[in-house]
Amino acid sequence: MSLTKKILTTSTIILTGVSLAACGKKSDAEESKNQTLNWSETTQLSTQDPSLATDTTSFQALLNTGDGLYRLDKNNKPKLSLAKSVKESKNGTVYDFDLRKNAKWSNGDPVTAKDFVYSYQRTVTPATKSQMAFYLYQIKNAEAINKGQKSPSTLGVTAPSKYHLRIQLTRPLSYFKNLLAWPLFFPQNQNAVKKYGKLYGTQAKYTVSSGPYTLTKWTGNNKAWTLVKNKNYWDAKNVKLNKINEQVSESTTTSYNLFQAGKADETGLTGEQVAANKNKAGYHARLSSAIRRLELNQNKIKAFKNLKIRQAFSYAISRQQLANNVLKDGSIPAKGFVPSGMGTNPKTGAQFENDAYVKSGVSYDLAKAKKLLKEGYKETGVNSIKVDLLVSDDDTSKQTAEFLQSQLDRLPNVSVSVQSIPYTQLISRQTAGNYEITVKNWQAVVADPINFLDVFQKGSSYLNNGWNNDQFNKLLNESENVYGNDPVKRWSKLVQAEKILIKDQGTIPLVQTAHPQLLKTNVKNVSFNPTGVPYDFKNVYIAQ
Repeated sequence: MSLTKKILTTSTIILTGVSLAACGKKSDAEESKNQTLNWSETTQLSTQDPSLATDTTSFQALLNTGDGLYRLDKNNKPKLSLAKSVKESKNGTVYDFDLRKNAKWSNGDPVTAKDFVYSYQRTVTPATKSQMAFYLYQIKNAEAINKGQKSPSTLGVTAPSKYHLRIQLTRPLSYFKNLLAWPLFFPQNQNAVKKYGKLYGTQAKYTVSSGPYTLTKWTGNNKAWTLVKNKNYWDAKNVKLNKINEQVSESTTTSYNLFQAGKADETGLTGEQVAANKNKAGYHARLSSAIRRLELNQNKIKAFKNLKIRQAFSYAISRQQLANNVLKDGSIPAKGFVPSGMGTNPKTGAQFENDAYVKSGVSYDLAKAKKLLKEGYKETGVNSIKVDLLVSDDDTSKQTAEFLQSQLDRLPNVSVSVQSIPYTQLISRQTAGNYEITVKNWQAVVADPINFLDVFQKGSSYLNNGWNNDQFNKLLNESENVYGNDPVKRWSKLVQAEKILIKDQGTIPLVQTAHPQLLKTNVKNVSFNPTGVPYDFKNVYIAQ
């Protein structure tokens, strides 16, 4: 199993982004007396248990209510936060952190090294059932623990003293500091977890914070919640916002109207809204390193085990039309499963998506699609395919689904019905593999192709569509465990793996997604992370 497995499922996670908003020097004179931010979200919170979160909305709340050894700065570079200093071993496998002694939880408990030890052990303990546990596999014994082969106490994360944390890796990891700035690697308060038991992270009152804000007014399934400044936060003096009111609007029509009425400080944009606002001062394009794809479940529909049928479904879809005529939000046709921003060839400097490009896997050719489907029918003995397309109930997902339905229904004897459900239900069903075909989103946590490709590696908690390829698995294993310290050979293995995934149509990439935004110009210090948790509100403030 390779080092990074996958997350961020919906709008889901790299850590080399670009700051897209003004960040001039703050002074008391230019700050408004009303430091309240009104923010729009497109999906509900699914959990506030760091070990169980998988979606971007949940991780964004966890980022703002938590803190880590590192926190990303305005340029999305990791800077020490809960740690005052760090010493790395010469071989890059041992990290010794000296923690801040003034850091406290919102309940008054001190933040200590044991909180990190407990958090990491809890995540990799099999009984926790964390889908994200594989992200810790580069820590000594983490994989063996997660597979039930060793005790959690053997994990390479220890507390030699109250404020001394040691982490031992299995090998050097160039982006380890970036991972440590991600909420999965934040500490957890053992007292709170034990106190709340199964209720931990299910409502605001069953949470505790180590970061800039505390969560309030979240009952577990409502569509509005508030982040309130955490007075116990070690760096509270630099947190300017008093509270952030968040409101879920599945339709940008709702959030856009609230913005126009002065009741929201930002809104997402779609379609004609983009065209009407793209030249305004508060407009931001927000292209993410994220891919939206169509997943065919071979475990539910046996015909999808046939390569020609999978290829037929892919050839029937015009990604250009989807991006330009349906979404119209800055999303671009996918060149593969790995999007732009995932790194460059160490020898030539070429982008990964160009080195690994397989044109046939993302091309539109209806005639070829019909021909391949006919051949697939003959090979399988099937003469028709009737499937349900499962998607979220937000506007963009429903528009995408209607387009896919119209494209695929042109194939002989193919019938597609659309089922749109609340996002939290969608994630649950996708996780359980309870779908025939569905639209999935994947966003990386680190700027590396492996953070996409190992979604489809055998054993991945996110691989539930029935696809498996031994050569693909072998290439990923070699890239991480044989050539992990040889950038040129590692790159070659990853490129080969992506080509196999696309040629075999293990998935059907659609578009690289954009999340265009209209932001009030008096909201300052907003940084957008295109490949990780999108927004950290710690340094945001409202100008006069």
